[in-house]
Amino acid sequence: MGGLSIWHWLIVLAVGLLLFGGRGKVSDLMGDFAKGIKSFKKGLADDDAAPAKTDAPIKSIDHETAQRAEADNKVERSMS
Repeated sequence: MGGLSIWHWLIVLAVGLLLFGGRGKVSDLMGDFAKGIKSFKKGLADDDAAPAKTDAPIKSIDHETAQRAEADNKVERSMS
């Protein structure tokens, strides 16, 4: 209960490396993080701005299933 486990030490080590190691400054890391978020948002906005154009009408699955069932019923009636 009084000692720290290996996971505690690994987390402390990771935080220490993040603050004092790596690229040097936390502000550089946060700036890169902010650029990544802005790029992600821009990518989402680009996807919404260019919707796909289709000439075919949109059919629901239920409608298609109903048409197939009706066609199957007609075939069964013609066979009987």
